[in-house]
Amino acid sequence: MVVLSKNSGASLTEIAAAAGVGRTTIHRYFPERSDLLTGIGNHLLEQIELATERARLDEGTAAEALERVCQEYFELGDALRFAYDNPQISSWVDWETETAADRALTRLVERGHADGTLDPEQPVAWVAEVLWAMLYAAWQHVHANAASKHTSLNLCLHSLRRAVMTDSHPRTP
Repeated sequence: MVVLSKNSGASLTEIAAAAGVGRTTIHRYFPERSDLLTGIGNHLLEQIELATERARLDEGTAAEALERVCQEYFELGDALRFAYDNPQISSWVDWETETAADRALTRLVERGHADGTLDPEQPVAWVAEVLWAMLYAAWQHVHANAASKHTSLNLCLHSLRRAVMTDSHPRTP
């Protein structure tokens, strides 16, 4: 992903060299470029599932859990930024099928509407889109503005609080 994020047209030979393996090893697992992109996309979906589990979405208020999932997803930044910036992955990986992580996020937002920590006027899909958009902005801020990851994550969390949480949820500065 590092090689492809810098040069989307990189050859499998260049990718193999960066991975420290021979070209034939890459071809054994990924005979075609599309196979590699499918593998990357499927790996990202698995990483999102694991990050969602680590966020412990059933603990604490929904607003607290939303912050935890945002932090977990932020750690996947380079990989997810690569996927966003390389739309050809969508040709080989089904990003549109609802996953367990999607369902968990839906339940979380619905719980936030019920417990009063997330703005009930904002539909579930909107909150999810705001989360992903803010994460993308945070990753871009790191790369385009040489901001620290710490600073970008704090800005992302602050903006997320302002965007989707209610006044009943304490806001940190």
